Amino acid sequence: MTTLYQFCSNQTYKLDMDKNTKYVGQPIFSQILSLIDDSLIQSACKTHQADKFSKKLCFKDHLTTMLYCVFARCTSLREVQAGLELCEGKLNHLNLERVPPRSTLSDGNKNRTSDVFGTLYQSLYQKYKHIISDSLLKQNIASKLYILDSSTISLFKAILKPAGRKRNDGKSKGGIKVHTLLKADSNMPGFIKYTAAALHDQRFFECIRELPDGSIITFDKAYINYPQFVKFSERDITYVVPQKDNADFTSIKELALKDEESNVLKDEIISVKYTDQVEETSIKRTLQLRRIAYYSEKHGATFVYWTNNMELAAADIIAIYQNRWQIEKFFKKLKQNFPLNYFLGDNENAIQIQIWCALIGLILLQVLFNENKANMAFSILASIVSLHLMNYISMTAIIEKYKQRRKRIKTDHKHKKKRQNIHPHFQIQMNF
Repeated sequence: MTTLYQFCSNQTYKLDMDKNTKYVGQPIFSQILSLIDDSLIQSACKTHQADKFSKKLCFKDHLTTMLYCVFARCTSLREVQAGLELCEGKLNHLNLERVPPRSTLSDGNKNRTSDVFGTLYQSLYQKYKHIISDSLLKQNIASKLYILDSSTISLFKAILKPAGRKRNDGKSKGGIKVHTLLKADSNMPGFIKYTAAALHDQRFFECIRELPDGSIITFDKAYINYPQFVKFSERDITYVVPQKDNADFTSIKELALKDEESNVLKDEIISVKYTDQVEETSIKRTLQLRRIAYYSEKHGATFVYWTNNMELAAADIIAIYQNRWQIEKFFKKLKQNFPLNYFLGDNENAIQIQIWCALIGLILLQVLFNENKANMAFSILASIVSLHLMNYISMTAIIEKYKQRRKRIKTDHKHKKKRQNIHPHFQIQMNF
């Protein structure tokens, strides 16, 4: 079986020998950077005045250096500097005049606002969202659906307050929580907010006022908040959530079940009582919701969902929540291919910059992956980029070669299977 290293090495040799068709005059890193228009960089820089107080390291050079760190999976400032210095003859392809010293890069991560990187990410998302779209939901639902969740990234020191109890030995690591609003039609974040890991998930609702009226949102039990449900209904926002284990409700009316929805056990209207806090005064209120119980043959278990939408079919409500697992896959893809175990700075701004650059790198690789209709695992593409970041190989040629190799393996497997079905007597004759 050919290993990933052997495959990449063979392709390097073959592509270099066939310069007319495969060899390119730009390293892989430069090919990826070409997906970022200078106009987007200039616009983000102008919006946040990112170069106003920085003469030694402009925003574009800062971005290029941090993306190198992300793709090369560097773990320290020293590794970033040494890695780029060894590529000195290729820096002109990156439009990088000189390698930033460690102190300059450290100061840039501390002093340049991370918001400029966030604005650039949003610009790239708006530009490429039609390419990275791959949702299996109905288009009228996927275009409106947002998936809300958070993931905690452990830090090497107590920069931000961690979640959970304090350790007995008095030592404590910090943690940053990445609250993410994933767009279902692209499986990429449309909105991101960073908080300390100790901050409760429900506080994130204060930050998502940008959620369009008439949209659909789904999230897990940690975000359930009855007063927030009322605000969603006032803005015609549909929400789909799982039922809490200790939920207290009263059944009002059972709805008729459809014959084609055989796995739906119950569809009913319920009322839920809750207490709303208004200016230090507790007011008891009642909320009317729709409750759907569904049996999954795959998991052999029953799942119960609550929603404020009385019109969508029960099967669509179930599909909306099942699609929530896309955000778990997103966090896995981010942490697997862009390990966020080491940070180049010990301050909140530097950490946020590195996470934004990981997200920018993820969206750029996803564009390459989708545009070339790659049939390899996304992790293999990310590994090839990391191993051959500054090599002069065409990314398109690598992906096409991999496709041909997969076809050849499938063809050989079919021939082998046919041969196994032949009687052993005839197999011996054929071998001679």
